[in-house]
Amino acid sequence: MASEGSHEADGQAETHVVIVGGGFAGLGCAKALAGKDSVRVTLIDQHNYHQFQPLLYQVATSQLSASDIAFSLRQAFHGDENVDVKLEKVVAVDPKSRSVSTAVGQTYRGDVLVLAAGAQANFFGTPGAAEHAFPLYSLGDAERLRTRVLACFENADRDPSLIDRGALNFVIVGAGATGTELAGSMADMINETMPVEYHDLAVSRASIHLVDLGDVVLGGFSDRAHKYASGVLQERGVKLLLGTGVKEVAADHVLLSDGRVIETRCVAWAGGLMAASPAAASGIPQGRGGRIDVGPDLTVEGFRGVYVVGDIANIPGPDGKPFPQLGSVALQSGQCVAESVLAEIAGEPRVEFHYKDKGIMAMIGRGAAVAEVGKHRHELHGSIAFAAWLGVHAALMSGVRNRIEAFIDWGWDYFSKTRGPQVLDQRSSAAHIDWGEPDDPEVTDSLQTTTPASTT
Repeated sequence: MASEGSHEADGQAETHVVIVGGGFAGLGCAKALAGKDSVRVTLIDQHNYHQFQPLLYQVATSQLSASDIAFSLRQAFHGDENVDVKLEKVVAVDPKSRSVSTAVGQTYRGDVLVLAAGAQANFFGTPGAAEHAFPLYSLGDAERLRTRVLACFENADRDPSLIDRGALNFVIVGAGATGTELAGSMADMINETMPVEYHDLAVSRASIHLVDLGDVVLGGFSDRAHKYASGVLQERGVKLLLGTGVKEVAADHVLLSDGRVIETRCVAWAGGLMAASPAAASGIPQGRGGRIDVGPDLTVEGFRGVYVVGDIANIPGPDGKPFPQLGSVALQSGQCVAESVLAEIAGEPRVEFHYKDKGIMAMIGRGAAVAEVGKHRHELHGSIAFAAWLGVHAALMSGVRNRIEAFIDWGWDYFSKTRGPQVLDQRSSAAHIDWGEPDDPEVTDSLQTTTPASTT
């Protein structure tokens, strides 16, 4: 059992900070405290790496390898003796004592507790979604989705009759940034890469369906961005099913809110997020999305020394509405907590969170992107936005090697019709598709012969 509070260092008491989660928020906080003599940090994560979540969809579509977007947490702090990384899964949180317990029975207690555990997929109670859909929020998720996509092509190549049973129908639920970027990248893969690699397969029969309850693609962006993104996706063959919900996800089909059915063996879920399990484990009241409501200084009312940051928190914005779950919000909130910790050590008041909005951007596919940058959201489309997207994301990545390898893979993908890491993991359950009889014999039709309910 590890129960740790303040220690003496060179005659002065160290403040022990326990951080749960090595994502943008946790990493940002730990990096800002690294090297500070007055602070000792224990960073706990169920993985020993930081994953660059904005690029998970590129791992899922074989543009990048897993190693391109994963960076060792221990390596990130190899020169910082005051930061200790623990590979543990947190299963219980006691905000009163500022302690957490892990799956192997360890307990870590700090003078300050920072919950930065991130989020997980929110299936909104959709029947069958948790069992049959493929979420896209972790590196493992991305690898499983990539394996399922490749398995569908391999199965159809071996037995072309499976195409009539939906082998090459791909459904993406959610037309926000993640779903839109995934749809664009998958369309490029189907249009450019697969015809080269599968000579005997009717790749032209493959279809991508992007489903969303909302009426636009890329909600949160401008009207011009909605129109541009929709146009690019449709030009590349993506079928937009907007104003449409998902009622059920089965092993071999998706049932839509209007009663129509898509036969498919691959449903990617980008339909929403909810707080990761430590939020519920903390016993702290949860707000929208299961996230924990925090004050302007990112503390939780009634629990001294407890901060909640990143995707697990509802952080109030200037208009009173919570900030969106963005990597930049998470990173800056983690850094803000570090400032407050150091301020309190110095006998100064905590720091309130003020988000520096540098804009938003999304990649729609090869050579196509949208970016809204700066305070006044100057809008860029096309190749200029594409170049800006590359530069910004490369700069945010951890590690020089990761940046170099990502640029090599991006260059190869841009100038070539092949993609590098198209590796089908036969050990994964996602590689094995049961082609037995359909779950419902009455379900025989798919959307390939119907008109989408709504397009833009």
